[in-house]
Amino acid sequence: MERKPISVSILSNYIKQIFDAETLLFNIDVIGEISSYGISNGNAFFTIKDENALLNCVLFGANSFPNFKPGDKVIVTGTPKYYAKGGKLNFNCTNIKLFGEGDIFKRFLELKDRLEKEGLFDIAHKKSMPAKINRIGVITSETGAVIHDIITVTKRRNSAQDIILYPIKVQGIGADIEIAKAIKFFSEYADIDAIIVGRGGGSDDDLANFNSEIVARAVYDCKKFIVSAVGHETDVTLCDYVADLRAPTPSAAAELLTKDGTERKKTLNLLMQNINNLIDHKIYDGKSRLDNLYTKIDTTMQTFINNKSTQLEIFLQKIKNLNPKAILNLGYAKVESGIETIDSAKKVNIGQELNIYFADGKIKANVKEIE
Repeated sequence: MERKPISVSILSNYIKQIFDAETLLFNIDVIGEISSYGISNGNAFFTIKDENALLNCVLFGANSFPNFKPGDKVIVTGTPKYYAKGGKLNFNCTNIKLFGEGDIFKRFLELKDRLEKEGLFDIAHKKSMPAKINRIGVITSETGAVIHDIITVTKRRNSAQDIILYPIKVQGIGADIEIAKAIKFFSEYADIDAIIVGRGGGSDDDLANFNSEIVARAVYDCKKFIVSAVGHETDVTLCDYVADLRAPTPSAAAELLTKDGTERKKTLNLLMQNINNLIDHKIYDGKSRLDNLYTKIDTTMQTFINNKSTQLEIFLQKIKNLNPKAILNLGYAKVESGIETIDSAKKVNIGQELNIYFADGKIKANVKEIE
């Protein structure tokens, strides 16, 4: 006989009716350890847990009760309610009281104290961020928003940087072993420059695997620079304490490990502009110096020519002054006897024929008397 399927609404309402009809579940006391606690609009939303299970709780009118914190062991009084529309079971509390410190939280504090005494949190052990990061290893879920956010931030800031994902489950049984294995793998991977261990926010139970000793020791032993980006900014895990650097979110981790390509382009453009300005300045300076040199050469040459012209004029004047015709123009005469110039009366004899040259001609004369 073929079974007839039922709708989600029918099944959900049936489950609700079972809870509503079970009087043994009315007004019961449940003991557990608070793993998360928050108040919204005067109502407290929290979870309590033990070693094997977890229960979501709602306390209406929480302002009339003391504030509780994760790790507190409490007794809650109330009734479990199944909400068909949301498909969720809540324990509606009418009262809550402190029962002491929870064993789970106590063990966490003991582990934290022991690891701290061993030096796993020491600053001296933390490695410096590499100056050059070409490839980042990311340890997180392959389906969550974390890897998407890291890739988006990295590609936006510097598309040249590579991302290698080691997919893991970030919560549940055995997740801590996967996380430690992934850290060890990237620690030995030669082409990885830095590592991000990350997951999104969640309750203390969701983050429990990042509080395990095996993960803390894997981070401590890691040979590569490792950034812990677990949960939201207010979430702190042992992984955060041991890591070389703690980022408030996975996106912030990507920001820290990627050099801004846009800024590098701006810097490069500014450098090129400075180089161009320097070249232009050198060209302008060289042209100015060349113009000044041309001016200096021109001035020097002009001065040289002027000096030589003056010297030439003086020389020409001297030559002009030495021209016999110029002397003759002054009223003097030149006396020759044959080819001999007569420059003294003692060279002349009576009766001797002389040629006398004037500026405008010559005459012949005989000497009659010598004084």
